[in-house]
Amino acid sequence: MVEPPKLPAPRGGAPSSWVALLRGVNVGGKGRVSMQELRELFESLGFEDVRTLIQSGNVIFRSASTPSAGILEDAIAERFQVTSPVVLRTSPQLAEIIRSHPFSDVDRAHLHVGFMVEAISEEAVAAFDVDRFAPERIAASGTEMYFCLPGGMGSSKLASYVSRRLGGSTTVRNWNTVTTLATLAAA
Repeated sequence: MVEPPKLPAPRGGAPSSWVALLRGVNVGGKGRVSMQELRELFESLGFEDVRTLIQSGNVIFRSASTPSAGILEDAIAERFQVTSPVVLRTSPQLAEIIRSHPFSDVDRAHLHVGFMVEAISEEAVAAFDVDRFAPERIAASGTEMYFCLPGGMGSSKLASYVSRRLGGSTTVRNWNTVTTLATLAAA
């Protein structure tokens, strides 16, 4: 087996908490990744306090240097033969995502967050034809797309529509997972 590439050496200072969100793992029997092996992979790359949350590719870890999504994607592909975009967020970023959600008027069980690799412009969001999906709604803020899905993610036509237009650069988590990741990353 080829050893995964190492990240740059830490530059000193206290390690920061990070969350890596893998897209499309362990969904519908595809992209099978063992969470134990995923933790081991992250540890082999020099990360500390590596934990996973549920089976959908959520990794909480500490690093004194800024991790590279590209290096993680390459290491995951090498180890698991799975192509999975990785989106990285820091603990403070997750806290801000939670504070900034635009749907304070809805049951949080209906909230989901799409974590994007790159920010989407307000113009691009405005160009989406989303009115036909009411009562489902979206709102974007920087690199996050917030979804209000009263019928849930599994039956959402809006989520599928938006996902197709954004390509494969977004991974979605329900509100409970987002808040749990934030809590774990802040600990």
